[in-house]
Amino acid sequence: MNQNPPSTPPRGSTVFGRGSYAEALRIGAILRKEAVGGALLVGAAVIALIWANSPWAESYFALRDFKIGYEPWHLDLSLGAWAADGLLAVFFFLVGLELKREFVAGDLRQISKSIVPIAAAVGGVVVPAMIYALINLTDPETLRGWAIPTATDIAFAVAVLAIIGSHLPSALRIFLLTLAVVDDLIAISIIAIFYTTDIQPAPLLLALIPLSLYTFLAQKYRRFFGTRLAAAWLILLPLGIATWALVHASGIHATVAGVLLGFAVPVIRSQISGGRGAGPGLAETFEHRFRPISAGVAVPIFAFFSAGVAVGGWDGLVSALTDPVAVGIILALVLGKPAGILGTTWILTKATRARLDDSLRWVDIFGVSVLAGIGFTVSLLVAELSFGHGNIHDDHAKVGILTASVIAALLAAAVLSTRNRQYRLAEAEEEIDSDHDGIPDVYHQDRRP
Repeated sequence: MNQNPPSTPPRGSTVFGRGSYAEALRIGAILRKEAVGGALLVGAAVIALIWANSPWAESYFALRDFKIGYEPWHLDLSLGAWAADGLLAVFFFLVGLELKREFVAGDLRQISKSIVPIAAAVGGVVVPAMIYALINLTDPETLRGWAIPTATDIAFAVAVLAIIGSHLPSALRIFLLTLAVVDDLIAISIIAIFYTTDIQPAPLLLALIPLSLYTFLAQKYRRFFGTRLAAAWLILLPLGIATWALVHASGIHATVAGVLLGFAVPVIRSQISGGRGAGPGLAETFEHRFRPISAGVAVPIFAFFSAGVAVGGWDGLVSALTDPVAVGIILALVLGKPAGILGTTWILTKATRARLDDSLRWVDIFGVSVLAGIGFTVSLLVAELSFGHGNIHDDHAKVGILTASVIAALLAAAVLSTRNRQYRLAEAEEEIDSDHDGIPDVYHQDRRP
């Protein structure tokens, strides 16, 4: 009889396992799309940095600050603000879909499988925030950026993993995505709680009307919206835009509206359509439809408008990198992230006597923990929310984020490329069994070189 509390993994159980085969295939498809999006994101950021530090820098900032929109609805925004408040809402809509999918129908619905990855993600948020806060403790103005180094950029991280990790175990990829999912949930909560000021009750209450109607239609007619592509664009999209606009007018960051709209979409098929086992629900259908828009358009455009910082030559770079804001971000992401994730995981496995999945070793977890120090999209957003556009601390924060992300990517590549080479050699030496009960060999990566 198992005497362990239900909230901890059973003693002797595995953590960071491969999960179900269907889940592994689904996550693999997501990661392939995110890898392409990550490459576009990095490309957009590089173009912005070059342009912002070129002789034509004024044209970049003029484009970023160009205002367009309807003033009476509080929507007279710059293009940079439209990217942060509008396009990122698409990204956070996907986050909402993925969060709900994981906790309702994914492997995270099982407490025994979810408790360690969730705790690891929490550790990867708390430790970087503490490091940043300690470095900036004496300055209340810079202390406002404590949440900047708490986020992991899944697209950037997956792009690195795709380049150097073709032979790494599937369990490691699932671990990375699980970290990112929980990380995003914490980031959303931080934005909603700590970066909301001057709430206007009237628009917030009015937002419940289109949101409720959106939820009712998505739940009641899930099969209709799942099989008719145009219906979602013509019926649900206007309701989603209305919800977004009213949440924006209320003073709550508009990306929160994207998450709420994602949460409103049903994950499991209706009983008429066959229920849980009949195939993907509306949330997964929407995920397939909108992920290319998020990864290929929304996030790269946001990166383009957000990453452009006028460094000011070598002296400007030195000044930025010696600012406690940048120092705190770099140390928090490069050292705090892996310390929080790896430390929390090690403590929990020792406390519960759980063990890693047979396909993994601790050095693999360390490599992914370092990779999680790539903080880009959400970190850039939180930097803008902390200090505001045009503030010197915002510029220095962005330099710190970019520097830390590059360092984390290079360190993770050094660790994981070595491991990838060892896994490749182990595969070459092992006799390939073509049967595997009908399951492809790529799923049975249980070698521990």
